[in-house]
Amino acid sequence: MSKQKGSNAERQLIKMFWEHNWAAIRSAGSGSMHYPSPDLLVSNAIKQYAIEVKITKDNKKYFKKDEIKQLINFSKYFGAEPWIAIKFHKIDWLFISPEELDETQSNFVFRKDKQLLSLSFLDLINLN
Repeated sequence: MSKQKGSNAERQLIKMFWEHNWAAIRSAGSGSMHYPSPDLLVSNAIKQYAIEVKITKDNKKYFKKDEIKQLINFSKYFGAEPWIAIKFHKIDWLFISPEELDETQSNFVFRKDKQLLSLSFLDLINLN
């Protein structure tokens, strides 16, 4: 994914959260700082989510193990739930808990055909 496509995807999600009365910000330097930081932080004053955002034309998305570990660690320190937002080609946003990722020898992966393990945007914002 190009940096521009990734930034546009993050902005699209920011807009969606704000349109549903959730505060949302992009984390400056996510993925390029010494300290872990997710792509987005969102909250409705009751729930807080730390979200890693990905977009792909492939049928699966790989994640470096350290990337997921950092998301989980940041979320623990921040008091947020960790989520991964994936936009596959011609499919609405999917939100995946890190526990739903499959582990390979060197990465984690989520396959488009496992989308039943994910939540839609509306499912995510309506979680109790």
